[in-house]
Amino acid sequence: MNPATLSTLRQLFSDRLQENAPLSGYTSARIGGPCDALLFVRTAEELVTTVKQLWQMGVPFILLGGGTNVLVGDKGLRGVAIVNRARLVRFDVKTDPPSVRAESGAMLNTIAQRAGRLGLSGLEWASTIPGTLGGAVYGNAGAFDGDIAGSLSSIEILHRSFGLETWPVEKMAYSYRNSLLKREAQPVLILASTLKLERGEVSTIQAKMRSLSARRRGAQPPGASMGSTFKNPPGDFAGRLIDAAGLKGKRIGNAEISSIHANFFINLGQANANDMKALIELARRTVFEKFGLKLELEIEMVGEW
Repeated sequence: MNPATLSTLRQLFSDRLQENAPLSGYTSARIGGPCDALLFVRTAEELVTTVKQLWQMGVPFILLGGGTNVLVGDKGLRGVAIVNRARLVRFDVKTDPPSVRAESGAMLNTIAQRAGRLGLSGLEWASTIPGTLGGAVYGNAGAFDGDIAGSLSSIEILHRSFGLETWPVEKMAYSYRNSLLKREAQPVLILASTLKLERGEVSTIQAKMRSLSARRRGAQPPGASMGSTFKNPPGDFAGRLIDAAGLKGKRIGNAEISSIHANFFINLGQANANDMKALIELARRTVFEKFGLKLELEIEMVGEW
């Protein structure tokens, strides 16, 4: 970033601005080089103001929530990283059906668990998913036969050209782990979302959440990872294919394909992005050589390598 731009950012954001900040502390894999500048936002209104200023200046930026599903290069990121902590959540229990509106930085599993305590059903599938609602809406997160496409009612967005808009779920054109925003580059920022709920019994909802949590703990490895690395191909599972290719437990540096679930790539401690990228490319290449299938990434690679 040129000195003049950085000077303007200092004037605009003052002590909110962190310079040359490592991103490893803001990603679930604990990997990532430094960004030119780091900013926290704590409300949707602050997010709107911040992004409008960066758009006006022509400064590139990325938005980080829980930091899942992303691998940041070792050379870091030019521009600004915005850490989204806009987390206001409001339940509407008087409507039929009930609903919840949450800002995009709210943690998806927290929303689901709060709904359960209120006797509101429909988000049990989300109760063990890390990451923010904004990231989940962007990538159509899902688990245990549920996903955002089936739960979302509408989203509130900031469009660079058209300003504040509310989109119905249909406009997102969802498919498996994909959406309009992920598929096509759009000058759009997710600010908040409204999710559909149903009335239920607290004990029944919480029992289901405990059961799903136990299933996840039994199937998915602990440790720092990006979450599922590859999308499941139609009729199969990426983890099964990587395992069948003989790569379970394979290591490059301190990056490892988990011996518990082969679609999880673990940072064993001080792993770097290049080692993780090399392991991803090895898995993709080997699965294609053995089975003729091209695995598609579920994560996104950003920054410089």
